[in-house]
Amino acid sequence: MAPKLHIGLVGAGMFGSDVHLPVYCQLEQYGLQPWLGRLGLDAMARRLGDIEIEFVALATRTETSAAKQAAAWGARGMQFKTYSGATPWIDLLAHHPELDVLAVATPDHLHAAPTLAALKQGVHVITEKPMTLDALEADAIIAASESAGRLVGVDMHKRYDPDHLRIRDDLRHRIGHPLYGRAVLEEPLSISTEVFKGWAEQSDPFSYVGCHWTDLYIAYFGVKPVSLHAVGQKRKLRDEFGMDAFDAVQVKVQFDNGMSIDFLNNWITPDRFEGPVNQESLLVGTNGMIESDSQYRGLRFTTGERGTQTANTHFTREVPRADGTRAFVGYGVDSIVACVEQIAEMKFLGKSLEDVAQGYPNAREARLSVLIVQAAREVCRRNFEYSEAGKGAPVTAVFNAQGITVYDPYAGPQLIYDRPV
Repeated sequence: MAPKLHIGLVGAGMFGSDVHLPVYCQLEQYGLQPWLGRLGLDAMARRLGDIEIEFVALATRTETSAAKQAAAWGARGMQFKTYSGATPWIDLLAHHPELDVLAVATPDHLHAAPTLAALKQGVHVITEKPMTLDALEADAIIAASESAGRLVGVDMHKRYDPDHLRIRDDLRHRIGHPLYGRAVLEEPLSISTEVFKGWAEQSDPFSYVGCHWTDLYIAYFGVKPVSLHAVGQKRKLRDEFGMDAFDAVQVKVQFDNGMSIDFLNNWITPDRFEGPVNQESLLVGTNGMIESDSQYRGLRFTTGERGTQTANTHFTREVPRADGTRAFVGYGVDSIVACVEQIAEMKFLGKSLEDVAQGYPNAREARLSVLIVQAAREVCRRNFEYSEAGKGAPVTAVFNAQGITVYDPYAGPQLIYDRPV
């Protein structure tokens, strides 16, 4: 009998249904081997080529969404159990003792509970970003991961964008010492008002997508944050949609290599904007600069139905096969496959958690983005309240061996996290 890896998924919203399920479907049907070359893991193809992958279960908040996905993927040959409710991962884990991997694609503020439950049962985890919104939860996840000897991979797919790989592996070495930069990711209005309306007030655009960019700079340079300033605006969502949510957030972070990066995020971009999102980055060093327009890759088209549009064919795309089915490829697929491959090395090749630590976006790296997100949320909240009261935006945060201290000239300094950064 061929060795087998069993996978379950919690969450079938935008990323659960549009990215995770297609990836696991083709891994089940075609195995792990075809996808390894894109990751530079072709040398592992023979050693892992006979592994079978089985998607065994899907857990969602409502029974309707679970049934919808089961029907849709059943038509493509996938058969799996479904669970629903407020905490459906509990039943999924209880009914599948054979489970090797639990993928978590729940809303931002609900990642920790299924992740910790899976680790307690000795199950590896692949979670959507951010790993969590709370630093203490991040610490708990790392402790549970290391205690169980189980991997927690975070879907930081921007690491696998070919342009970003070129920056990491080549260009960053050629611009001298990094000085400052800018990272922009602006989401359409439908994200905050339709797709994620139910939880947008519990998150914000920086927490939701800014963590992609913080992770990139952490991965590029192996840096830690040292200080932070953040401001945000509540206009459109509050005035037009009755939502107590930030339209936009701007965060400036200084890192321990002296680099300063401005992170600019919103989720109110008009839905008729030509691209799925607007995203770009700039990095200036002592001997050069790097600009990357991740929104406009050079493909622009105009039709009578939709007007002018651009498309990111690098993130995910479907490639026709000879039999009429379609392969699902792109850097959005690569980041998940990278985690699955590392888990396979652990299960079938005897690798330890330490052995594979550098092969995927791991929990310790993700923790640093969580610390930045938590500090930004607190600083932004205070600065917004003070700005509304006509008191400016004077609050900052400092990261050091004592933890995270928020410096507020009106309320005084406060240690909001008491563990070394």
